[in-house]
Amino acid sequence: MNNNESKSTVGRRIKIIDELNAKGEVNVKKLSKMFGVSEVTIRNDLGQLEKKHMLIRARGGAMKAAQNFVGVDFPLSDKQKTRLKEKKAIGKKASGLVENGNTIIIDSGTTTFEVAKNLDKVENVTVITSALNVAVHLAEYKNLNVIVPGGSLRHNSLSLIGILAEKGFRDYFCDKLFLGVDSFDIEHGISTPNLEEAHLNQIMIEISKEVIVVADSSKFKRRGFALIAPVTQINTLITDEGIPSDDRTRLEQLGIKVIIVKGG
Repeated sequence: MNNNESKSTVGRRIKIIDELNAKGEVNVKKLSKMFGVSEVTIRNDLGQLEKKHMLIRARGGAMKAAQNFVGVDFPLSDKQKTRLKEKKAIGKKASGLVENGNTIIIDSGTTTFEVAKNLDKVENVTVITSALNVAVHLAEYKNLNVIVPGGSLRHNSLSLIGILAEKGFRDYFCDKLFLGVDSFDIEHGISTPNLEEAHLNQIMIEISKEVIVVADSSKFKRRGFALIAPVTQINTLITDEGIPSDDRTRLEQLGIKVIIVKGG
């Protein structure tokens, strides 16, 4: 399998999971027509996703796993292809919470990158980020002071992690953290497939006055391998209209501000 085939396979499997999240089940024949590939290819996709505990095979298709466990750490380039309209709307709304003179953290991820893309109007803002794509993009903004702590490169997320990154973040105290997550479960908390990334996120939360999670609605009712924090450590959530109504109600009951945007 060449590199382009590998990328298209991963992208297709991400979209299959999106279909599962939206409908609760998927059908082999319909997926075959949707993606223009053979039913054998789709069955192979479902088989591989089942091995990762992301679904349960059923006759003619598949259904959601009981806890919708997320164990696959998809590359950033593939994540960028999904829910783009929602991510852009969430990022634009989140950027409006940044005030002149703030010191903020922007976590790695595709939705947090959309936050960074909307910071051209604020003044005297310091941005601390472990995400190399965010830092490179913000280098064009003369109105911002950008700080990148050291660390080891995690290729899938283009982010710096490890002991050096953790030590670097502990040198700061910030007004706001814009945190992206792979999974959001009311009881379990917010999580990610990567343990080192989760640990760095925990430190980001510790040094921030306000924790703002930016996550599209496909992230809900999912559990990842590595816990970042319980939902009670979140101050604000920005998401789209697809958030399950029971989750929204529960979060608001816990005193968490929920901001809903329209996709695109």
